[in-house]
Amino acid sequence: MSQDDKTSKPWGGRFTESTDRFVELFTASVKFDQRLYPHDISGSIAHARMLGRVGVLKQEDTEKIIAALEQIRREIDSGDFRWSDALEDVHMNIEARLIELIGETGKKLHTGRSRNDQVATDMRLYLRTEIDSILVILQKLQSALLDIAEREAGSVMPGFTHMQVAMPVTLGHHMLAWFEMLERDRQRISDCRRRVNVMPLGSAALAGTTFPIDREYTAQLLGFASPAENSLDAVSDRDFVIEFCACAAITMTHLSRFSEELVLWSSSRFDFIELPDSFCTGSSIKPQKKKPDVPELVRGKTGRVTGDLISILTIMKGQPLAYNRDNQEDKEPLFDTVDTLSGSLRVFADMMPSVRIKHEQMRNAAKQGFSTATDLADYLVRKGVAFRDAHEIVGRAVRFCIEAGQDLANVSLDKLQEFSSVIDKDVFDFLTLDGSVSARSHTGGTAPEQVRMAAQRARIRMENSA
Repeated sequence: MSQDDKTSKPWGGRFTESTDRFVELFTASVKFDQRLYPHDISGSIAHARMLGRVGVLKQEDTEKIIAALEQIRREIDSGDFRWSDALEDVHMNIEARLIELIGETGKKLHTGRSRNDQVATDMRLYLRTEIDSILVILQKLQSALLDIAEREAGSVMPGFTHMQVAMPVTLGHHMLAWFEMLERDRQRISDCRRRVNVMPLGSAALAGTTFPIDREYTAQLLGFASPAENSLDAVSDRDFVIEFCACAAITMTHLSRFSEELVLWSSSRFDFIELPDSFCTGSSIKPQKKKPDVPELVRGKTGRVTGDLISILTIMKGQPLAYNRDNQEDKEPLFDTVDTLSGSLRVFADMMPSVRIKHEQMRNAAKQGFSTATDLADYLVRKGVAFRDAHEIVGRAVRFCIEAGQDLANVSLDKLQEFSSVIDKDVFDFLTLDGSVSARSHTGGTAPEQVRMAAQRARIRMENSA
């Protein structure tokens, strides 16, 4: 009998007409959900073991089913498995092959479950595995940033607000800012994993099953923290997909901000860094060009992940309980988000250790824009001048420097004293770049010793969370 015949459908008994061929293709999900196969097989093996344990399956049937499922796993792994659109999805393709291998015994596997709880379980198993991989890559990138932070703890660069030079900072301090953004991402994704790690299997279509199943045992076999408490919610819940996509969108937004700075820093206008050749390309017409393709692409791919989040939110917003076919559309946004986030983190983790820092250019840039003006105001305050008055004094001094074409650090003491009589020769300890960054020696500050201590604390946090 042809697989296209209606009687090959597991639900065909209700129907008197074959499915329209275009409808069959339109509704099939096997082209994208086949990536769930390792988890579908693992879930089926656990379900079979549980059915055998409670006596719903005979022991010999349980063993036959498990052996056949392992064979199917090997067939798919080796590329020898034939996927069929006519069988709609990954679940039915595997079940059809199971029945082909062991006959009537294979039909017993679906006892006490539905594709509704089966797919929800598969997706949680899939996402749990992917989260674990993503966390490893994310921590690799964090470690690379800490290496740079420690190495560049004393390397002065301009700190910007409104894309204008504001105050001198160190490159190490800047790298720690990126680290902290990723650390929040890591915490969010790790916390999301706790809510992913709940098992829907055993909820069946929506109300549970009349068979004497042992969901706690199945959860234990699959490594879930617990079975879901409510069968109706378990089969229709996609909060875990939404939450992960939201976490991923935030992480990609952070990577996009990193990318924007790398693009700027590697441009001839900034010239703070040089990206490794292996992460750049050239121009087809301009031989002098070296394009920062990796950060530009990551910046662009952020829009995809944000779009995936909007997509899954929109899919879910109008659905009544319980399962609806709309939920077939949850997989492609999730898969795309996983692939895009994983790839972006990996390429950053591989690229950052090889970025070449141009220390002199960064330092020279920090001398522009009167970056130590705030230090002069703080100096005046420490001498007893009210802050608002100090602000005005420094503003007049900066105006003089602009007109004279000088930097604050190069103005004579006599001239500075014209702006305020409290200024003394010790002012130059604070008007230099190194003096400015060293003066901010407190937790979270940019002083080199604080940067090194912060990097050490960060490493301990990572080790404790591993």
